Amino acid sequence: MIKKIVVIGGGASGFMGAITAAQNFPDTEIFLLEKNNEVLGKVRISGGGRCNVTNVESNQKKFSKSYPRGGSFMLNLFKVFDNQVTIAWFEGNNVALKAEKDGRMFPTTDNSATIVNCLLYKARALGVKIYTSTGVKSIEKLDGNSNFRFALNLYNGVIFEADSILYAAGGSPSLNGYSVLQSFDFQINKPVPSLFTFNVKNSDIVDLSGLSVTNASVKLAGEKLDNDGPLLITHWGFSGPAILKLSAWGARILSEKSYQFKILINWNNDFDNNKVNAEFDFVKKNNPKKVIVSNPLLNLPSRLWAWLCDQSEIENNLLWLDISNKKRNKLLENILNCPFEINGKSTFKEEFVTCGGIDLSEINPNTMESKKVKGLFFSGEILDIDAVTGGYNFQAAWTTGFVAGKNIGND
Repeated sequence: MIKKIVVIGGGASGFMGAITAAQNFPDTEIFLLEKNNEVLGKVRISGGGRCNVTNVESNQKKFSKSYPRGGSFMLNLFKVFDNQVTIAWFEGNNVALKAEKDGRMFPTTDNSATIVNCLLYKARALGVKIYTSTGVKSIEKLDGNSNFRFALNLYNGVIFEADSILYAAGGSPSLNGYSVLQSFDFQINKPVPSLFTFNVKNSDIVDLSGLSVTNASVKLAGEKLDNDGPLLITHWGFSGPAILKLSAWGARILSEKSYQFKILINWNNDFDNNKVNAEFDFVKKNNPKKVIVSNPLLNLPSRLWAWLCDQSEIENNLLWLDISNKKRNKLLENILNCPFEINGKSTFKEEFVTCGGIDLSEINPNTMESKKVKGLFFSGEILDIDAVTGGYNFQAAWTTGFVAGKNIGND
């Protein structure tokens, strides 16, 4: 009898798993079930419609440190399928990739459809049977009298039988999203959002919407948690890599605070207290009659500099010659530790990421198979693995999907 492998989830990880299984086990039937009316939805919208496939970083230990959760687990899997193999895989399937200055890698077409079409073509060419609008309600383990290990109860009333299952249905914002697996009593770490932007409470900083700085540092007040990088001011608050990284590393802390917290921003992380004071001393000595508001320092945008001066009660015509120590110290503090009350979060460009999921202690790190349920494999965001922005989350999808697909037909 021909073995049946069912992949639940039509995202990046599910497709990589299905394709790899089809290549390694050509004598099996492989079915991919997607609950939505189209597959690869997240791939289509990622990277602003360009699809940030992976990151160019070649040091795998450094690469693994971009995962707030699951870094050590991923480092082990990278021995089998890392980002360099990912690049070669896509290039071997006629998709050329390019690296941008920040390390993110995109198809040279700058169009996510290139990645979607590649995966769809490859899966169909290998005989993977793809079903959309096909949600799985529950999974049952069958007894020894059956020819199959599992029965999948679909929402449309159909019962699907399978020898092996790859569960790659993605993360969920609540535990209810894991109800399909409830009969197996897996340890599931509470899911909370990761990679989100910050909503600012009661500040006219939002009047500078669209303005950005290249190297800010953002610290969560009262916690040993900070991150740096580009920061963007939006009409609702703050975004950009510095904010998104902080939201990833602080996902659980910020959830516990109900997204009501205080941050401190250093608008140029190249400068500390001594360096800012040195800049102030230099301009006061050499250009004492310069108007402070009209002459930005520290490579800060002019509109931001004017805003910081206003926050420091520096009048529009005040000269460096006449600045008081009180106003000077206040300006220094607003440059290096500018306080903001955050009141809520916003999803980053519809690209939600979940912190939490199936605890990695439940998974065989060499095969991606459940340690307690033979024949049931996991990959992608359903696992308690998540990363900062930059292509790392997609790399987790490609890697876990490949390793699962390589092993799913072995027993």
